[in-house]
Amino acid sequence: MGFTLIKGTFHVVGYSPDGDSIRFKANDNNNWVKINGNIKLNAKEHAQLRFQAIDTLETHYKRTHQPLEFALKAMNFLLDHLSIKNVSWDANMKKVISAEDGTPGFIFCREAEKYGRPIAFVYSGEIDIEDGSEIFLDNIRIKSSVNYQLLYEGLAYPTYYKGLFHDLREAFTEATKIARAGNKGFYPKDKTNSGFQVNSIQTISEEIVILPKLFRRLLAHLKEHDDLKNFIEILKKKRESILILNKEHFAYFDNIIEVTGNKVKLKEPIENIVFNA
Repeated sequence: MGFTLIKGTFHVVGYSPDGDSIRFKANDNNNWVKINGNIKLNAKEHAQLRFQAIDTLETHYKRTHQPLEFALKAMNFLLDHLSIKNVSWDANMKKVISAEDGTPGFIFCREAEKYGRPIAFVYSGEIDIEDGSEIFLDNIRIKSSVNYQLLYEGLAYPTYYKGLFHDLREAFTEATKIARAGNKGFYPKDKTNSGFQVNSIQTISEEIVILPKLFRRLLAHLKEHDDLKNFIEILKKKRESILILNKEHFAYFDNIIEVTGNKVKLKEPIENIVFNA
């Protein structure tokens, strides 16, 4: 099965976009029925996209965020790439109150995730292919996606899930390695694999740059506990299954996280991990 091309427009007014989160309105809603899973549309017929293969730093997750320098760079990169201009936010910078949005673009999508979000490769502008066509995606076409460009600039982490074709995954891994080797974007400050001391929520929200999935797990823990003593034990109960690619080994997310006192590190490069869900 290929990917369905869906043309439409991007929207931010009344919403809270970030580096990998934006609303999309299809030109033809009949195209959504070609996607595996149930697409959730709001009253404006806007779908909340989930960007395939990447995760940018959080700008507003459960009333907190990750270091805003790079979270906002990713968001601004996305808005600029989609030609959305003159964006004005409310006083708390939580919701866009005005913008020149509704800009044209398109996505390639095969399925929706459990919350009804289309899992998409995202593109700006026009494409000379019939709307709703089934397309074979290759590495050349992938490299012009916003997804790939965010990785290439060091503004997103690769975050792979089951179902992403291996050749496309390899293209994203190549972009990751280029960004890391070139110290692009957040990589000079990335502590995911080197390890970091967690003293408080402020440590992970203001001071250090880490994989957003790890940030979210730590934040949830620190909202209920004063230290990391039981962090791994609590993660074990979640049973988040993963595949370690270079070892062809199935494991759980907690298996690749090391905690020594209040020091945490991920023991595998994130591009070497595929999450099950």
